[in-house]
Amino acid sequence: MTTEARVREALREIVDPCTAATGSNLDVVEMGLVEAVEVADGEVLVAFRLTTPACHMVPYFIEEIESRVEPMAGVESVTVDTDDGMQWTPDMMTEAAREQRRSTLDRYDAHYGEEASAE
Repeated sequence: MTTEARVREALREIVDPCTAATGSNLDVVEMGLVEAVEVADGEVLVAFRLTTPACHMVPYFIEEIESRVEPMAGVESVTVDTDDGMQWTPDMMTEAAREQRRSTLDRYDAHYGEEASAE
């Protein structure tokens, strides 16, 4: 039987493309993008936050969510509701995700800072 916990676990397989581009590879759950999951009578609703109103990845997120949730036992339909991209803040990330993001950004600062100072 599909539960909220199982849906959230399946959504952990979806890496946020913006974090993949920077090498952090954080999933949408640890990013705090999954606002809510409701499971009732074969219907699953995923309330999903965008990090910015300019996010062009909405179709990607919807496809990825549907492709992971629809095959789950007892699921008859999946609805993904996205917000307007104005509510998300980095504080919504898990502590581990914030640390990984900081570490990645620190590596970039160290790398590019060293190159800049060598010139």
